[in-house]
Amino acid sequence: MLNFKYASIIDAPVETVWKFHERPDILQLLTPPWLPIQIIRREGGLDPGAITEFRLFIGLVPLVWLAHHTECEKYHSFTDEQISGPCEFWIHRHEFTPENDKTRLTDSISYGLPGGDMTELAIGWSVQMQLDAMFRYRHYVTEKACSRKWI
Repeated sequence: MLNFKYASIIDAPVETVWKFHERPDILQLLTPPWLPIQIIRREGGLDPGAITEFRLFIGLVPLVWLAHHTECEKYHSFTDEQISGPCEFWIHRHEFTPENDKTRLTDSISYGLPGGDMTELAIGWSVQMQLDAMFRYRHYVTEKACSRKWI
């Protein structure tokens, strides 16, 4: 099992950052342009039972990734889990914590790669680097959309 965590302070109240994540086009906004991912469908917003389906490409091979939301506490957190896809499992928790009229946005992911420990040892570092770049981008977009200094 591998773990990844990325956190940043967004110069906006929790309610603003949460409402940004409720947007119907949020996945299009937060997907970095260099990632070969297509959003096929998103149903149900952030609530438990919400479904998201992606098509991603590993080289030329298309894979479908299906995830659903398992938990949602408005203005605090929501969690999505892979139903089927490229990982053995994937649990992604999004947390919104108030800090002096700002928001600490934290993304925590626990996941397993196919092939177990050997695969994780061989390519886990590469996946971690890709996740770091993706979440740096996501937090930048969130900051730009929500922050008072960009308004």
